[in-house]
Amino acid sequence: MPLYESTFIARPDISSQQVDGLAEQFREILTEAGGEVAKTEYWGLRSLAYRIKKNRKGHYYFMNIDAPAEAINAMERTMRINEDVIRYLTVRVEEHDPNPAPLTQSRGRGRDGRGGRGGRWEGRGEGRRREDGEERGERRDRDGSGERKGPAPAETTPAAAAPADTGAEAGGGDAAAGAKEKSDG
Repeated sequence: MPLYESTFIARPDISSQQVDGLAEQFREILTEAGGEVAKTEYWGLRSLAYRIKKNRKGHYYFMNIDAPAEAINAMERTMRINEDVIRYLTVRVEEHDPNPAPLTQSRGRGRDGRGGRGGRWEGRGEGRRREDGEERGERRDRDGSGERKGPAPAETTPAAAAPADTGAEAGGGDAAAGAKEKSDG
């Protein structure tokens, strides 16, 4: 028989026992039509990505199903009619995953129940080294010798050796002198 994964979302104002009752009702429909439910998981009351029928949250329930297509059609017909189900999705799969869903596993939370920053910021800060053993923030030269090369001292740069103001005779001049010339002539 074909294998399916089905997830439905129930209204948030019903209890988790009522959600289990809905799942049992769907299981009976499947077994009467010649199928079976291999595994069920209650994922809890979770926030929705957007409002569905004026609801911001919903009870998520997941089922691994081994049943003919007619049984799936009968179950989905009942889900459409039932006003406690706000969304459902049934997908045909090649094989069932025996592991529990990632939603049901803990996220590595500490004693206080709150997770850290995680992701992008995890592992940054003091004491972090690159693969070559250098500290973060150290500059390396391009030839790979390992010596740090900074800018040349200020007195040997060409800008420091040139006079600061070449004057009006070199064609530059300052802004005040240019404004004076315009007003005179």
